[in-house]
Amino acid sequence: MAIYVVAYDLNKETNRPNITAEVRKTDWAKLSESPYAIDTSETPEQVHERFKRHLDSNDDFYVITLTRPWTGYGPQVVIDWLQKRLVS
Repeated sequence: MAIYVVAYDLNKETNRPNITAEVRKTDWAKLSESPYAIDTSETPEQVHERFKRHLDSNDDFYVITLTRPWTGYGPQVVIDWLQKRLVS
């Protein structure tokens, strides 16, 4: 399994429910306004392909591999999620 950050900026906010529905098909944690960390066996290209149908040509969308070391500040539930999955 791999942990990715899925980050996006949508031109049409009406697409947001479709994006969050795709995120929730995986094991996930919401990092802030739009980026999520997801745990999946897919490659970055497969993740992008799955989300692409919900995006317009002027949307921004990134799939970034997340590994240790990392640091951050936020809700304890998110910190716990990351610590559990991002093992050394």
